[in-house]
Amino acid sequence: MNQSHIVVLGSLNMDLAANTSRLPMPGETITGESFAMIPGGKGANQAIAVSRLGIPCQMVGRVGQDSFGQNLIQSLQDNQVDSSGVLKDESVHTGVAMIAVDDSGENQIIVIPEANGNLDAIDVERLRPHLEGAAFLLLQLEIPLAVVEAAAELAQKMGVKVILDPAPAQALPLTLYHNVDIITPNAVEAEQLVGFAVIDTDTAQQAAMQLQKQGVNTVIVTLGQQGVYCAHGEETFFVPAFDTDPIIDTVAAGDAFNAGLAVALCQGMNLQRSIICGSATGALTVTRAGAQSALPSSESLDAFLAQRVDWNHSQWDSDTGKGTNDR
Repeated sequence: MNQSHIVVLGSLNMDLAANTSRLPMPGETITGESFAMIPGGKGANQAIAVSRLGIPCQMVGRVGQDSFGQNLIQSLQDNQVDSSGVLKDESVHTGVAMIAVDDSGENQIIVIPEANGNLDAIDVERLRPHLEGAAFLLLQLEIPLAVVEAAAELAQKMGVKVILDPAPAQALPLTLYHNVDIITPNAVEAEQLVGFAVIDTDTAQQAAMQLQKQGVNTVIVTLGQQGVYCAHGEETFFVPAFDTDPIIDTVAAGDAFNAGLAVALCQGMNLQRSIICGSATGALTVTRAGAQSALPSSESLDAFLAQRVDWNHSQWDSDTGKGTNDR
């Protein structure tokens, strides 16, 4: 693949973000330090991240006919994302995410789907023209699962590869696994999908093998500051995490990873290099506050990689990317 476009079907939310020294315990009220309204939603985050990294991106989803919805569409347009596939739904409000972030960067998020929950078969049909000539369809689970299933099936029929970010995690039907080319759970999501704790590379390997048995050829388990474990067919490899200091918050880090991965694959990189690019995109994102406001540009990603990865002195296999990277 080389410089085609990427399509994102997914959620658009207005993030109502509060910063606090620590996260509250159940039933506890604490005083926060700051508040902001930031355009977000896993779908929109991924679309904007893709566009900022230099690949044309088209977004398909729904917002309400309210000021939040208009702000979200404007954010897409300001970041050169094609928003013609975003429908204004008259029957509901725009989706909202309520986010609390503590001083260590950990977060708690409550998502209220609203318009995102109204996606249906009509939206899958609206997706069809956007998939023409696309390299990848990026999917997440902040929209109805039936829509995700139908969209993945349509993409496969049209020859478009599917990357699924299974967040927020839920039980997935076998038919969806068989229509996904790459699945990218983090440790928590992997645990919810496979039914046992995923805490290190050994358990990530076990989880990846189980998910492959469900029908996905490529499983990428992100382990936060431990790194990334990948099972691709019969090949497996591990990519260490980048050191990031300071970590401001982890909001949208997973969205950034998926976008960086897809963009690198779209640009013709092999899988392991693409995972390194995804990891670097996520690493940059956690050093800034917010969701879309934290997503890096292609220039900042290139500079970050140039300082930390010596591509010329690494041992790479041209097809699988099997090898070790020098940091």
